Amino acid sequence: MLRATDSAQKRPQTYRRRPVSSTTAGPKPSPPIAAAPTRLPSLAQNLALQLPPPLPSSICGGAAVELPGALVFFLEEFIFIFYFLSIMEASDAELINTEKTPPVRRHRKKKSMVWEHFTVETVSEGCIRACCKLCKQTFAYSNGSKVAGTSHLKRHISMGSCPKIKSLEKQQLALTPGAKSDVDTTDPPKKRYRTSSFGYGFDQEQSYTFLAKMIILNEYPLDMVEQPAFVLFVQSIQPRFRMVDANALEGEILSVYHKERLHLMQVFGNMSGRVGLTVGLWTTSQTLGYICLTGHYIDSDWKLQKKMLNFMMVVSPHSEIALSEAISVSLSEWNMKTKLFAITVTNNSLSHEIYSASLRDHLSKKHKVVLRGQLFVVRCYANILNLAAEVLTASIHGIIYNIRESVKFVKASPVRDEKFSEIALRIGLPGTKALSLDVRTLWNTTYLMLDAALEYKDAFTSLDACDDNYNEAPSADDWKKVEVVCTYLKLLHDSANNVMGTPERTANIFFPEAYKILLELTNGTSSEDPLVSSTAKQMHEMFDEYWRDCSLVLAIAVVMDPRFKLKLVEFSYSKLYGDDSTRYVKIVNDSVHQLYLEYVSQSLPLVPYVDQGDDNHMNGIGSNLSSSPNVSGYGLMDFDIYLSETAVNESTKSELDQYLEESLVPRTHVFDILNWWKLNNIKYPTLSKMARDVLAIPVSSPECSFFGSGAGSRELDEYRSSLRPETVEALSCAKDWLQYSPITIEQPSTAIVKMEL
Repeated sequence: MLRATDSAQKRPQTYRRRPVSSTTAGPKPSPPIAAAPTRLPSLAQNLALQLPPPLPSSICGGAAVELPGALVFFLEEFIFIFYFLSIMEASDAELINTEKTPPVRRHRKKKSMVWEHFTVETVSEGCIRACCKLCKQTFAYSNGSKVAGTSHLKRHISMGSCPKIKSLEKQQLALTPGAKSDVDTTDPPKKRYRTSSFGYGFDQEQSYTFLAKMIILNEYPLDMVEQPAFVLFVQSIQPRFRMVDANALEGEILSVYHKERLHLMQVFGNMSGRVGLTVGLWTTSQTLGYICLTGHYIDSDWKLQKKMLNFMMVVSPHSEIALSEAISVSLSEWNMKTKLFAITVTNNSLSHEIYSASLRDHLSKKHKVVLRGQLFVVRCYANILNLAAEVLTASIHGIIYNIRESVKFVKASPVRDEKFSEIALRIGLPGTKALSLDVRTLWNTTYLMLDAALEYKDAFTSLDACDDNYNEAPSADDWKKVEVVCTYLKLLHDSANNVMGTPERTANIFFPEAYKILLELTNGTSSEDPLVSSTAKQMHEMFDEYWRDCSLVLAIAVVMDPRFKLKLVEFSYSKLYGDDSTRYVKIVNDSVHQLYLEYVSQSLPLVPYVDQGDDNHMNGIGSNLSSSPNVSGYGLMDFDIYLSETAVNESTKSELDQYLEESLVPRTHVFDILNWWKLNNIKYPTLSKMARDVLAIPVSSPECSFFGSGAGSRELDEYRSSLRPETVEALSCAKDWLQYSPITIEQPSTAIVKMEL
């Protein structure tokens, strides 16, 4: 109280109520306070405040009220301290929140190439790891103040440590150069990888080889490398490549040929089956002849293969003596003297029997033949179809000319075509086929032209009556002849399409096709219609000769088909020969068994070796048993005699007999006969070897087109005819060998990839 009294004496003794007015002076300023730290400017602002407003008028009653000085001082100090503490609490809260907020840092953009392949992941506070985008493997990057750097990340990418990159490289090596991988999930880098010179760099010798293979596969002329435009093009791609001349390129082509030939010789050396040959005849403008020999075989995986063996020049290619000499030389060069099974020739003469007999006699003296050479020489099936088609089209040559000119007349202008369509519509023709001109060298196009014209024969007749400019209309008799010819052309056309539509042209597919044609021709020869009979006889003479020469080969091949076996032969011969069919079926059956016995003799099992000590040991056991009082030796001897007698009486069935007696395999739309024999190879070990060689017989030569002109020889162009025979053979054979093999870049297994940083 004394202190309060003393204070009251220094202050005014009254507290007057301030009038409420806009011009009234504000309250007395607060005493100065020490300045706040500069790091908290908001706190200094909060402290620089005015004192609280005066007490409300309700307390004073609107008039001047005299209060004790001590009370006034106490109220002012209390209000000031309370207001100051509230400001300090708010400032402290703001300070705490400010300290908790981390300072904003600006991260510098990563410039290293490794971040094209890595991402950054925060594992824990202060611990950051780098994660590979491809394999998702993590690596140390930073831990607190320690930074691991990026060297180990670069090694992971460039040195092949990433398993994903390894798999991508293997896929890229299997693709052709320049192809992009589909499995790359990363964005293309801004900077490219460059490789060392011994990895993916330029290789002059390898480029020479690729250039030679390009010339071979695309049949480009050798002097292409001397053309200025091509030289400039190559220089623009790779200035370091030194272009070669035609002579050097020829040497590189021969080198490629010999390398591929050596590889193929190893394949033939490991082959267990035999080879069927097809002979193609070629001529040149320089009156030189070439023989093309192609080998057909079924490999160890039961896939039908064909490889060109030789393309050699001969003086008289159509001579059977020259042909046999060329075949003997080829087989000697390829070490296949004992592996020749059959030969398919494209001989156009009707004296095929004399030609094949002469060829068989010459070759059988030097090479072992099977089944007394009855399967040795086969006539090309495509060639006989072409010859038969030529006979048919030649019989109506004049009518074909009129129909061809009629089609030209209609298709000469849109007006005529529209007029012809109106006539066909008015007559009521179905119009399901479109008129088209033929290619004179392709008999199938001639058949399609005649077949379509037959549908519009009435329209052509009406066009002749209403258009004076049209003068090539066939007569009614002409249309009748065209109808008969088209009937037999359809047989040939369908048979050719059936053979060409088969994925694997094994020998078993030809018997049903040849049988159907021969049966229709046989029935046609006995037709009461003289036109049908005469047309059928023209073809029957030719096709019957082919059947006599090749029916045994076709029949044995179809017996090897588990869907038909001997049953189809029995059925077909009954249709063709009637009561004499049993005799012809027996010929086929005996030939199949005789051929099987030849394979059995080649693969006889070794005689089991019995050691003398073991024999004595067994004899000792037998003597002990004989001396035993419980077993009678006489009884065992009698049992052995019984077993030997029953073994003689019971004939063991061979693999062939078991195969023929088993039920037929159901015929399905898709049947892989080679795969069937592959699966049954263990069940029929010897018979499967026989089936492998029989099914590989090239019944139709690949050099002969099914819709060609029927000519047995083709002609080389002027450029190929001017080359050396060795070069012609290298170009022809190497193309056949390379076109089914992918061209890859030879690269070292440990290529080091350098990365540009």
